[in-house]
Amino acid sequence: MTVYDVAAQLPSIDVLRERCKALAMLDAIVGGDYYAYDREWGEDEAASMRNGSGEEYNVVFTAEGVFIRGVYHESSMFTYTDGRLWPGLLDGLPEQFQAQVREPAFCRQDGTLDATFVLWRRTNDERWHAGDDIDFSPADDDEVDSDGSWLLDILCDGIVAEYIEYAEEVYEIDFDRAAVEHVVALRPLTDATVRALNPHVEVADLHEKAEEYGYPVAMA
Repeated sequence: MTVYDVAAQLPSIDVLRERCKALAMLDAIVGGDYYAYDREWGEDEAASMRNGSGEEYNVVFTAEGVFIRGVYHESSMFTYTDGRLWPGLLDGLPEQFQAQVREPAFCRQDGTLDATFVLWRRTNDERWHAGDDIDFSPADDDEVDSDGSWLLDILCDGIVAEYIEYAEEVYEIDFDRAAVEHVVALRPLTDATVRALNPHVEVADLHEKAEEYGYPVAMA
């Protein structure tokens, strides 16, 4: 799988935004710190994933569309020729997203974008895009899914199963599928749903995070 396969599987911008909020809310409920969502990221909104092991991505929602960059530090694409960006990753990137390429939070100390995969979609586009004709052949022949774009699998249609698999591996407990589906659907949080995922937490404990993410909470 490469960024081109992921581009064909990602949902619409609106659905992607909802799924990013849901992942952040799920992690807040279970006490995780992989997924986050910020509705006040400058003039934009942004979602992120950091697993603490060199794998990360950012999804920036702007008035013009969405820009995604991600890093898989185990990829030979990350260490390409003294840290230069892999050829082709930004080929065809619209002018609307050039500011994201120069965003300090996404760049190395020399100002180069820190990324092994990049995607984008303008508001009126009918599909997601990646760099034109990226040549993956110089990557290590032993690598599978070398660009790390598989990190975005959890944002595709298998999000419920992907989150349960991730959470059970990390927290070593069985997760209530119906409760995960409830949150992924962005239904208002209830005490029953929250306690099904974490018996030590109630909705009142999550009001601040829910407001931060723009996630609905059931009226008392």
